[in-house]
Amino acid sequence: MGICGGFQMLGRTMHDPLGLEGPPGSTPGLGLLDFETTLESEKRLTNVSGRLALGDAPVTGYEIHAGVSTGPALGRPAVYLAEGTDGAISADGQVLGTYLHGLFESPAACDALLAWAGLNQPQTSDYAALRESAIERLADMVEAHLDTGALGRLLLRQPT
Repeated sequence: MGICGGFQMLGRTMHDPLGLEGPPGSTPGLGLLDFETTLESEKRLTNVSGRLALGDAPVTGYEIHAGVSTGPALGRPAVYLAEGTDGAISADGQVLGTYLHGLFESPAACDALLAWAGLNQPQTSDYAALRESAIERLADMVEAHLDTGALGRLLLRQPT
């Protein structure tokens, strides 16, 4: 499995005609998926949502990459987005790649990916709920132990 640059490396070739990542030229990929990527100067940055091809699990995340990938492998997408498709799954179902960051944050998508990888009974935690709980705990500790009035007075005090 590869995400973003890892996805690009799963293809046949990576082209960098502008020398964005080093000297201009092309580099062979791993050849595990039948596509190639050309790096371009404009970077794609967008929030996306859709469904993972494995288990039809909902996914949300973002894409941030400068590569444009083309080739037959993209006809077997890994993710179906509102804007189109993304990534690829090999014909034998053993290799998956996508540009989607945040793929593991959806418990359903994470479970589907773990099942695809061979885990019999995946039980993923809700990442968003865990993060929110940690933020709330931190806020409670700050409120209980930080004298914000004294901090404010220190910040407003004029230098002598």
